[in-house]
Amino acid sequence: MFSAKFQTFDETADPAAAAPRIAALRAELRRQGLDGFVLPRADRHQNEYVPASEERLAFLTGFTGSAGFLIVLPDQAVLFSDGRYTLQAREQTDPAIFTLINSVETSPTAWIEQHLPARTRLGYDPWLHTADSAEKLAKACAKADATLVPVEADPVDAIWTERPAPPLGPVVLHDVRFAGEAAEDKLNRIAGEIGKQRADALVVSDPHNVAWAFNIRGSDVAHTPLPLGFAVVPKQGRPALYLDGRKLSNAVRARLAELADLHEPDALTADLARLGATQSCVLLDQATAADALAKLVTDAGGKLLRAADPITAMKAVKNAAEIAGARAAQARDGAAMARFLAWFDREAPRGELTEIAAVEALESFRRDSGLLKDISFPSISGSGPNGAIVHYRVTEKTNRPIRPGELFLIDSGGQYEDGTTDITRTIAVGAPSEEMRMRFTQVLRGHIAIARAVFPDGISGAQLDTLARQYLWQAGVDFDHGTGHGVGSYLSVHEGPARISKLGSAPLKRGMILSNEPGYYKEGAFGIRIENLVLVIEAPHIPGAERPMNAFETITLAPIDRRLVDVSQMTADELAWLDSYHARVAETLAPLVDKDTAHWLAAATRPLSNP
Repeated sequence: MFSAKFQTFDETADPAAAAPRIAALRAELRRQGLDGFVLPRADRHQNEYVPASEERLAFLTGFTGSAGFLIVLPDQAVLFSDGRYTLQAREQTDPAIFTLINSVETSPTAWIEQHLPARTRLGYDPWLHTADSAEKLAKACAKADATLVPVEADPVDAIWTERPAPPLGPVVLHDVRFAGEAAEDKLNRIAGEIGKQRADALVVSDPHNVAWAFNIRGSDVAHTPLPLGFAVVPKQGRPALYLDGRKLSNAVRARLAELADLHEPDALTADLARLGATQSCVLLDQATAADALAKLVTDAGGKLLRAADPITAMKAVKNAAEIAGARAAQARDGAAMARFLAWFDREAPRGELTEIAAVEALESFRRDSGLLKDISFPSISGSGPNGAIVHYRVTEKTNRPIRPGELFLIDSGGQYEDGTTDITRTIAVGAPSEEMRMRFTQVLRGHIAIARAVFPDGISGAQLDTLARQYLWQAGVDFDHGTGHGVGSYLSVHEGPARISKLGSAPLKRGMILSNEPGYYKEGAFGIRIENLVLVIEAPHIPGAERPMNAFETITLAPIDRRLVDVSQMTADELAWLDSYHARVAETLAPLVDKDTAHWLAAATRPLSNP
């Protein structure tokens, strides 16, 4: 009945392949005169999501998480991942080959300082590390009386004989009715910011920023409409855009030629060296600019300004057209989600649904809108104990039935030209246990605390993160991921610089869209997460207020499972928020769904304060 077009369920991890690959890498390192090698999960742009041709870490280890770091030495291989991937890393790797370490508890640099043998020549690919990270690695090596050595040719590529070809997704123009601002105006604003920072030019190393600045999109990375490439924007004069010409139609080429000088990607090396030779001051993004880019400028005599790419902050604050598009996309996506939830409630109690069947159904409901361009990430569909794996990806191998008496967690999103969506719902299948209801309600109260937050202008996400955790902390539990991340406008579902987390230092500004997704995970039993997207807005008028205040508008629209709410734990204000939210969900979505779903929706959004 249903099928998935935008995702597959193949098992890509093969722990048994790691031993010969690590052995081949060690042989290649010896050939290059190296004792070891460090490998992050990254490409030349430091992307979180990378094309298949850049999945070096997965090729070597079997680990497919979006964040990881590998140190390979002659007698050991150490894989670092954070709390999101503790269980996944354990399941996807060979314990006889890899030592697994939580990177939050011990960083790779700390491990190097403590464990790297003296006089080790530790190789690194300068295209896969930022200048800052390379410097930290070099200092750690120095403390261990070892040496960090840049490689000319990546040793992993030398042994990866069946490496996929680089992507050649076509570049398309992003209509100004969705972008809300012409590319010419964006580039003028960017040039002004470069001047304010007393730089001569900016190297745009983040493809998300290239896409935003030039109002283009692509398909080089799965589920994120990115064209991989670079740009150089000068303080004065024409920008330069470095894209593979095979990705450009005549119409796209003509439009981009109005904005910039077009070059093949290989031309960037010589152009940066020329910038350096004129002793120009070049602004490089600290977060995404490869160490190789810095070396190209400085080796030629240029000056570096390592700071945040100003485009990142511009892109994060959505304009009126992008906000209107986000609201429209959320309503459309919410209607698909409501259809799915109603269908799921009918089908799941029979005990015949599987995790894959649920993913296929939800994607199909989204596709029925006729406007879905892609999903925004592979859906996380976890029943029972699989729900406790934070970034679980269902495969044919792991697929399990969704059984009565369990919780089912579904985290998914869509890519539409007018907006990117991301939503998580946890659903009771049959009668939930008291423990499930208790934990769900603790998570829900934290979610509501973020949704209702009022905060001064300039507050960072780190200052709000505690609100989401307070009720879990009071119960002696927590969750090992951030509470929220920024979301792009038909771009990445994970967008900086703002986030709600212990590490979220960027100020929250009106127009930013972030997720609100606290959770709880009981290993081997169940997982709970409740995720909505929120828009930073001006707070409603506060009598006597002495400074500007902001608030969140929840823009995701879909029922939260009432059966899992323990009303006795909730305050009157919390219940009022939930009832008001559900009233808005029903009012918005009812006209967008079929009669059967509308009937289900009315019951699913019934007030809890007055059942």
